[in-house]
Amino acid sequence: MIIPKIIKSISKKLQEKESKAIVVGGSVRDHFLSLPIKDYDVEVYGLAEIEELEEILSAYGSVNLVGKSFGVLKFSHEGEEYDFSFPRTEEKTGQGHKAFDVECDGFMSFEKASLRRDFTINAMGYDVEKEQFIDPHGGMSDIKNKILRHIDDQTFVEDALRVYRGVQFVARFDFSLAPQSFELCAKMVEQGVLEELAKERVYEEFKKLLLKSPQPSKGFVLMRELGIIKKYYPELDVIIDVPQSPIWHPEGDVWTHTMMTVDKMVTLKIGKEKHDLKMMFSILCHDLGKATHTQIQAYKISAIGHEKAGIEPTKSFLYRLTNEHDFIDSILPLVLYHLAPSIYYRGGAKNSTIRKLSTKVNIEELVMVARADFLGRSTEASRSGIYEGGDWLLAKAKELNVYNKPPKPLIQGRDLIALGYTPSKEFKRILDEVYLAQIEGKISTREEGIFYLEGGV
Repeated sequence: MIIPKIIKSISKKLQEKESKAIVVGGSVRDHFLSLPIKDYDVEVYGLAEIEELEEILSAYGSVNLVGKSFGVLKFSHEGEEYDFSFPRTEEKTGQGHKAFDVECDGFMSFEKASLRRDFTINAMGYDVEKEQFIDPHGGMSDIKNKILRHIDDQTFVEDALRVYRGVQFVARFDFSLAPQSFELCAKMVEQGVLEELAKERVYEEFKKLLLKSPQPSKGFVLMRELGIIKKYYPELDVIIDVPQSPIWHPEGDVWTHTMMTVDKMVTLKIGKEKHDLKMMFSILCHDLGKATHTQIQAYKISAIGHEKAGIEPTKSFLYRLTNEHDFIDSILPLVLYHLAPSIYYRGGAKNSTIRKLSTKVNIEELVMVARADFLGRSTEASRSGIYEGGDWLLAKAKELNVYNKPPKPLIQGRDLIALGYTPSKEFKRILDEVYLAQIEGKISTREEGIFYLEGGV
């Protein structure tokens, strides 16, 4: 296992004190999963007091004491941060993730300390000096067999977030949840213990599911099987079994299509977290309106107006997860106009129509959502991997210079003043009128705008 030099140096120093450093948690797991290791957590065994560890670390870098009362020291060296901690046990004393009694003991066994962890794959260690892995709960075997298994019934249920962690681990690593773990998680859902979780903590697990999973659908399917979707996310639950036209959606109901689109969006991500998260949530919510606007008449299935109808359930769903108002507001236009690229392509939309669209939504982002929507189904055209409507609209938007922003107004307030207008409430109406003329193609330069204002058009 690759260990940073600074950890090796500290390990040598600890050895002089007849103590040892054991790398723990996700870094060991990711080593066996052949994934990049981003964070190193180190448990230190053999010291009596955490102040001893603090003194040792201070000789190599800076130490943040914010977690000291919980037996954790955040150590920084050359721009990198590492968590050094004492082995500890945790006992739940009330609701919430902070309601725990923490007992640190530098002479605790690794096996006992690892019992507080959630899953076997996260409970392995690596002895830095001996260069040996420690695996008291069979994590290596579970990784080999692609099984996610909890360690201990009693400690697992003390933090309900572990159910969501299990969901995103299953999706990220393409594992299966062990039957006993599935049963325990389902029981926790049924008992309502997930209700004590702060939305911010749940949101972080959703982000990991959407941003780190090659197939996020696997996590959503597991949430459905565990009863999470039905109990906590009615906006998603109601699209299950909602029929769609077999002509446009031979894959099946709205839920099935949505899961396919979410997985397809993974292949379109650009590597910028906020942008990608917006795209993932937009495609997850794009058809929520079909729950109320799907009609079956004379063997014909339609969902006219579902785009607009999807706005309220999208807001309701997202506000269950976060209070980031601006982020949520940025998603709503993508839901509202997600059909526009295909409709405009089939109808050969005018330049003015495309310009108007650019004032309402980022066309580049919109096409990404529409592309995932189009390709996330099982029609012959979708299986080709080509979305002609989106490619056409992007080309037109580039030609009109409205690819990812609306046209810049040719006439501004200072131009009105220069023409002799007195600043007033009328300014906005006049500027809006001129801008509309610009969008409609009646004016294309500042000079033409001024001519328009002077009554020349």
